Order: sequence, then C-alpha cells, then structure tokens
Amino acid sequence: MTMTPLESWISSKVGPATGQLTRDKIERYQLQKLRETLARVLARSSFYRKHLAGVSEGMPSNLEEFQGFPFTTAADIRQDPLQFLCVSQSDVNRVVTLRTSGTTGEPKRIYFTGEDQALTVDFFHVGMSTLVGAGDRVLILLPGERPGSVGDLLAAGLRRLGVHGIVYGPVQNYPEALEIMALERIDALVGIPLQVLALARIGRGKAPPRSVLLSTDYVPVSISKELRRIWGCEVYTHYGMTEMGFGGGVECKAGVGYHLREADLYFEIVDPETGLPMQEGETGEVVFTTLTRRGMPLIRYRTGDSSHYIPEICPCGTVLKTMAQVEGRINGRIELEPGKLLTMAELDEALFRIPDLIDFSAVLTRENDLDCLQIAAAMLDDENEGRIESIHRALNDISTIRSAVRQGSLALSVVARKGKPLPLNSTVKRTISDERN
Repeated sequence: MTMTPLESWISSKVGPATGQLTRDKIERYQLQKLRETLARVLARSSFYRKHLAGVSEGMPSNLEEFQGFPFTTAADIRQDPLQFLCVSQSDVNRVVTLRTSGTTGEPKRIYFTGEDQALTVDFFHVGMSTLVGAGDRVLILLPGERPGSVGDLLAAGLRRLGVHGIVYGPVQNYPEALEIMALERIDALVGIPLQVLALARIGRGKAPPRSVLLSTDYVPVSISKELRRIWGCEVYTHYGMTEMGFGGGVECKAGVGYHLREADLYFEIVDPETGLPMQEGETGEVVFTTLTRRGMPLIRYRTGDSSHYIPEICPCGTVLKTMAQVEGRINGRIELEPGKLLTMAELDEALFRIPDLIDFSAVLTRENDLDCLQIAAAMLDDENEGRIESIHRALNDISTIRSAVRQGSLALSVVARKGKPLPLNSTVKRTISDERN
C-alpha cells in the first residue's frame, strides 16, 4: 500500500529532515506553532486580546493545557470579522463571504493573505498527487471564477503536478458538463458529492473518469458505492472548509479516512456539550486551530462537524492521524421521539441507494399535533409507478422513522417527480429543515 504523500510533505515542514517522522516530532512542532500563533493574535487581534485574557507569553506549556483555552465560534466571526485580522487590510488578498442557510444577520467573512493562499495551493498540490499525475486532465466542479477561489487555488496546485485543471464551477447544466467530460477526455473529477452522483446517473456511465474526489460536504457511503458501480472509478473524499483555508485532510489509497494537514492545522475532537476532549475512537465535534495562518488565525474553532479519530494505524503505514469521514452536522440531528434522533446522513444513506433518485429535500412540520416528514425527491425518469413505494421502503429501513410511525407520532409525505438536483450553495451543508416551531 502506497503511503499518503502528506507524510513526506509534513515531515519536510516539521523538520529538521533527519530521522523518521514520529508523533513526538509532530506534536513538539505543533506546540511551538501554537505558542507562536497565540503570541501573534494576542499582539495583533483585538478579538483575541479580549477573548484570551489571562493567556501569557509562552503558553500553553503542553497540548493538554491548550484544551482549557476558550473556543472560537462562527457567531464570533459573524459579529465582527475585522477584529480577527492580524494584518492590515491592504495585506488581504482574498475575502470569502459565507452565508449560512437559515441564519439571519451578518454573514461570516474570512480573510486570507497571499501567503495564506500559497499554503493552500501547496496542500492541494501534494494531496491531489494521490489521484492524478503529470499529463492528466481534471474537471473542477467547484467555484473558481475569481482569483483565490477554491477552484482557482486547486488549479494552481494541479499545475505544479503537470496536471491540467479545467475550472467548470458547480454544475448547472448536467448534459453540458457531461459533454465537456467527453470532449476534454477527463481523467478525474473534483466536485460536490450530490452533483457528481447526478452526473453519473444522468450520463448512465458515459465518459467515466478514472478517479473522483468528493468535497465541500460530508460524503454518504451510498454515493461513493454508486459512483464505483456506475463508473468503475476510484473514489476519494476530502475534508475542508473555508475557515480552514479550504483544505483540511484527504484520503489516501487505503480509503479509510482523512489524513490531516497537521503542519498547518491542529485538530481536536471534543464533546459538543461539555467541550471536553473525547477519547480516541469516540465521536464528537471537530475543532481546529490554525498554526501557520497570517491574516486571520483561528484558535479552537468549532466546526459543528461530527467525526472521530480512527485508533488503528492506516494500512498505508503513516504516523499521521486518521480522522473518520465526517458523519454530518452536530446541530443537524432532529429529535422525533424522546432520545431518538434522525440525521440527514441517515436519510442520504437510505435514499441514495434508490437507482433513479438524484436529489431530495427533507422538511419536518407539525400539523394537528402530529409530526410530518415531507420528502420531495427528484427522479431521473418520469414514469415509474413504484418510485413512491421504493422511497417509503427506504425510509422504513431507518429505525428512528419506523419506530415513530408505528407509535403514531410521525406521518410521512412523499412527492417524487422527474427533475434535476436542487440549486446548491457550495458553502451550505444539506440538512433537514425543522419547521415544527
């Protein structure tokens, strides 16, 4: 099994380049970078001077002490993002505005210097070498029309590999995207999971790529399986968000989880209720701290994503940590009965197994003292008498739904018609819309 290319890259950053990379070397490097980052934000960020009152030079003394530092949240950034800046506004090379579905008030704004963006290009260059090599052609189905956008940075990273990246952007016209795949003789795709699945199902296996990287949202196992079945391709997943500088971790050829960008980011898994660290293997909320960011460093930023570390050594043999694929959003869990939760991930796993389904929305309402789960599905075919029944069967496979229906506390409403995937905002995670209140 080929080792993830991230190991040698991180080893060169951790330095000095003597001896084998070890967890001890990584953690000593991370502790030093944490101290440097804390010194920087205390000197230059008006937010962190108040937020980290009591933190002094040389802290933390160890990584365990750092676990007691306060978290940073999306609400903190939304309130006044300029307070986070550690450079003058003239040094900012790119501003990304993030609008979150269902949130009122100011959006989040994330600021990057040219140096910050160069770090992302470096990560993309190394991470993509698992999928592609010199001479390959990659269709990038992510926003890339502006300099410094994620698609633009990915294309720059690919150029270092001698790979031609074609920035198409999020798919609006599926037949057109399929035609481009064929005309450009595409070797690999990078895109949003739902859109890539729709391309595979709409194209019925035409112009199959050799490999696919799924990004921007959590990836249902059912989607990965379908892509392998339809296209016979390798499927990899990437974990990242704008606040991380777009890149956080990527799978190796073993495909068991993300290897993390540990020289640029320090990751933790914490209990979402108490904030205390979880034991290795226990699921909790992903928290990260930037280690090398200049423009807008973030300290213990709560992502709202749910995952866990995999205790076993990856088959590729790396000493880097392996994080399991993100299981969805912490706040995306909906209570149907006391103590019984439903997640969008469960709906995805159940419904995307249906062969001609390409998208769906889920809305929970309250009518006549009864919860009602409304599923609106977009299907490939207009004529399919059994499609409503197949959706009902898939929903019934979810134990939480089955129990609530049997108890008489939940009704199901399913509409399915021929269509195309719903318009997507690549910065918004898909969730169940809870309109009961």
